[in-house]
Amino acid sequence: MSDEPEIETVASVGVLDHAVVTLREFLHRSTAARAIAVVDREPGVGPAVVDCGRFEAIEVDLGDRTVRIPHDAPLDAAAPELPEVKPIPPFEVDPESGEVTGAIGGLEHLVDAVGSLADALGSGSVAMAVFATTDPANPLSVSCRAGGAEPPVVAIGEQPFELPPAPGGAAA
Repeated sequence: MSDEPEIETVASVGVLDHAVVTLREFLHRSTAARAIAVVDREPGVGPAVVDCGRFEAIEVDLGDRTVRIPHDAPLDAAAPELPEVKPIPPFEVDPESGEVTGAIGGLEHLVDAVGSLADALGSGSVAMAVFATTDPANPLSVSCRAGGAEPPVVAIGEQPFELPPAPGGAAA
């Protein structure tokens, strides 16, 4: 017998339906394996965490409980406009050095796309997308805060890395 509480399946998470459809739309437009968001809620209520995996039920951690929504559940919320996310082949990664090798401009494209996702989720939100690499044990994740107030975080497996400055000295 497990000590884990059973996760209830629901048809809607109310005002968080917008986050669910936004993550689901991003996932369907991209090669991401998973898209996760930390979404601010009304004052006095902690943020919610929405976790959308490819072909998996979507889990929403409300703080006091976690609920699950079927991936294909019809929700009464429209997905916002999201940028095109070009399909990019898996990157080759070196988790020791932080080196990422792949399509020219590919990593920057994914950082921009995840930044746009965070913006679409609303002020105070954080978005993370996880992408497959040629090393299944070390996926590449990109995390961005809405509004770009903080630099994006790129991780290989569990190891975070700073992005090098873009040509011309500006941060990527």
